[in-house]
Parts: sequence; C-alpha cells; structure tokens
Amino acid sequence: MSIDALPYTVLILLAEFSVGCLLVLVAVDLRGLVVPSFVKLGAGLVLAGAALTLLTALQVEAVSDIDGFRVDSDLVSPMRGLFAAFLAATVLYSFFVLRGDRPRSLGTGVLASAVGLAALGLTAYVFSLPTWGVAGPLLSLLAGSLVLGGATVAMVWGHWYLVTPRLPKRSLEEMTLFLLAVLLLQAALMVLNVALPARETPESSGVLSGDLASNPAFWLRVGVGLAFPIALAYMAWQSSAVKAMMSATGLLYIAVGAVLSGEALARGLLFVTGVPV
Repeated sequence: MSIDALPYTVLILLAEFSVGCLLVLVAVDLRGLVVPSFVKLGAGLVLAGAALTLLTALQVEAVSDIDGFRVDSDLVSPMRGLFAAFLAATVLYSFFVLRGDRPRSLGTGVLASAVGLAALGLTAYVFSLPTWGVAGPLLSLLAGSLVLGGATVAMVWGHWYLVTPRLPKRSLEEMTLFLLAVLLLQAALMVLNVALPARETPESSGVLSGDLASNPAFWLRVGVGLAFPIALAYMAWQSSAVKAMMSATGLLYIAVGAVLSGEALARGLLFVTGVPV
C-alpha cells in the first residue's frame, strides 16, 4: 500500500463499519431479534462511526491522483456532503432510540441506512476510474459493509447471553448464519472482480503493488480475510445452534479482527492494482 493511500483506506473502512453496523442493527431490530438496551449501544457505535467517517472525509484531500491511482476529485465534495447527511440522520436515529420511541427509531433508521448506502455508492464511484467498472467497487464496498457490520453486531450481541443466558438462541443463530452467507457472497464477488481486468493498472510504488497472483498480500486477503472468517462464522453458527454462546462469542471476536484485516488489505490492494478484491 502506498502511504499516500492510507487516509483514503481509513475513510473507506470507517464508512463500511458505520453503514454496515447500521444496516444490520436496523434489520435485527425490525425482526425483533434483540433487546432495547442492545439497540441503544449499537446506535452509539454507529453514531461514533459516522462522526469519525465525516471527520476523515473532511481531512482527506480532493486529489485527482493517489500514487498513480486516478480519482474522480470532482465528486469528493458531494461525497463529504452525503457523509454529513449520514451523520445527521444517525443523530436523529440515536435520539429516538434513546427515547425508546421504537416506531420513529425504525423509520429514521431506515432513512439513515438509505443515506449511508448512497454515500457508499458515491464513494465507490469516486474510486472506480481504474477498475473494470463502477459495479466492481460498489459491490465490493457493499459486501464489505455487510460483513464488517454483521461480524461486529453479532459479536457484541453475544455478550448479552453472558448476563442473560435465557435469551433465545435464534437471534445469534440467525446473525451468524447471515455472516456466513455474506462472507460466501463476498468471496464470489472477489472471484468476479479478479476475473475481470482493470481498465488501467496504477503505476504505484506501494509495497502491495504487483501482479495479484504473485502478490503475498492478495493471498493473505484470501486466507486471513475470507477463508478464515468463513470457517469461524460456520463454527460460531454451529456453536449458537447448541447454545454454546460463550464459544460463539469468542469465535466472533476473532472473526471481527480477521474481517477487518481482510478489508484493510483489500482496500490497500485496490489502490495499487485497480482490482476491488
């Protein structure tokens, strides 16, 4: 990864985290899988993530080139505007969550989710010029958001079983199954993105540059960021099915770290290869 691309990598990771956590949190709340105290904590995590995302977006420079990787700099200001709108929507969502007004919190949660998805879509477009098409980074960012959000929300929810063992197992069972499904989807999307050639290969001097097939960072992304979390998610699903919630939560802890490492590698590889892995 080029050091010049590091702030933009952090921006993408924060955006994936905040939008992904909100999407999963609103979904599990809509299904009635979690208790109000968990939703309040989750809303706080999303709000903090949205604030850090906007702060990072305001700090990165609107450049047209990042160490050989072309960027649509004209869309950086609109992207910042959408992240500001996302933060405002999450503030409203958190307000209704803390008040215990579930109908309004769900409504504002859906609204904030839509704004977050729009912000992710524009972010994908900003960084899509060297890739095979905007669909590549868009699908990659969406899958990454769901994986990172799914792993984080499931891991945090696992702690509720440690203090309230009588909670139904269905909640964590469904969350871990969802995580497994989106990880498999992400793996399939990675195969598609690798198969389709980039429109241009950045002339980067970064440490991750080079052909993907011979790039150790790519195989770390595959092994640590995909294969390992898939195995962990499967084991966590099996553990939750027999109500071994402490084991499932421990596995999810490791999965969150592996997923985050994989996403960081994927975004770093994007900036030096033009391939949204």
